[in-house]
Amino acid sequence: MDFEYSPKVEELRRRVGDFMDAHIIPRIRQYNEEVERDGVFPPSFMEDLKALAKEEGLWNMFLPGLKDDEPGTRLTNLEYAPLAEIMGRVMWASEVFNCNAPDTGNMEVLHMFGNAEQKKQWLEPLLNGEIRSCFAMTEPDVPSSDATNIQTLIKREGDEYVINGRKWFITNAAHPNCKIAIVMGQTDPDAETHRRQSMVLVPMDTPGLEVVRNITVMNHHSPEGHCEVLFRNVRVPVSNLLHEEGAGFAIAQARLGPGRIHHCMRSIGQASLALELMCERAAERKTFGKYLHEHGTVAEWIALSRVEIEQARLLVLKTAWMIDNVGAKAARKEISMIKVIAPRLHTTVTNRAIQTFGAMGVSPDTPLANIWGWGRALQFADGPDEVHIRSIARMEMKQAMENHGQSARFLTPPERL
Repeated sequence: MDFEYSPKVEELRRRVGDFMDAHIIPRIRQYNEEVERDGVFPPSFMEDLKALAKEEGLWNMFLPGLKDDEPGTRLTNLEYAPLAEIMGRVMWASEVFNCNAPDTGNMEVLHMFGNAEQKKQWLEPLLNGEIRSCFAMTEPDVPSSDATNIQTLIKREGDEYVINGRKWFITNAAHPNCKIAIVMGQTDPDAETHRRQSMVLVPMDTPGLEVVRNITVMNHHSPEGHCEVLFRNVRVPVSNLLHEEGAGFAIAQARLGPGRIHHCMRSIGQASLALELMCERAAERKTFGKYLHEHGTVAEWIALSRVEIEQARLLVLKTAWMIDNVGAKAARKEISMIKVIAPRLHTTVTNRAIQTFGAMGVSPDTPLANIWGWGRALQFADGPDEVHIRSIARMEMKQAMENHGQSARFLTPPERL
């Protein structure tokens, strides 16, 4: 495994960084004023920046396997990782490059499982950045960390599917450009556990689909939405089925693997920004006759934050390399490990930075409060920490049982009389 960035990736890192410096960071204040203060969303500059990013070839960088007639930069997951880290430093920046969740995962699903007509109708405009999408899996009434619990019913009646159920925390569902939902539900409640679910494409303007509310996250209102969505006798043609009936659970697993690591890449970018802000504050602020970094506690925060960021980055790169070389299924332990580590790193480093800033750290004068809140939410998104920890332990024990007795060679009990 060689994690040195290739000349191609170094050039892209420079170009993405330059784009961020020239076009995105100078608009942070405008974004806050338009979106946070005035409720204008999307911000007035978004489409212009997207057009500029596409023109500069910084587009759809997340998706390996793009075809010649599909717009985007052809990169592996390993090559994409350092670019996602740079984009992650500003929480809304990924949309500028058409690398934003949940559209990335939905494009991957359509790319892998959509038929020609579905790709023409939905994948092409998503790849072109003309529309947005959402992924409707999580439900309020069941523990959705185990996708086999999903209760939404997708019942076939003639040439249509009829959908009834309630979803929540559906990211992007409030975005004015969100035109399509990928909905997971049961098509055969009597089938084998992992073959009960299917996924269907549901246009957002379908009668019976209601966005009930946009749920705040840590009391923060996200204009694109983390919504509660009601499906009441929603009818779509059977041609809107993705892949085949009973494939929903497998599609979900294929979708969530790369999506989880994308979140982790961006988390490292946000933790890195928090550390940089902490160091700047520690270098300019004095208490009790010393600069903050001269106090042992703050110096320890700075050092530990750097150590932890580097550890997490290496595991992200390893995981990305494994997805590229052996596939997401074979890399599932590494995906779970980084999904546990990155959000915890995200919140831990940001919490230290907030403490270093004092009251300013929880104010809107820094991005730290929003960064911390999103890091905390990521401990639930794409599966809570506890589920991933359970999976890691199971995989470790399975391997240990296969190698049972080998480690006993290292034991040196006293001789028995």
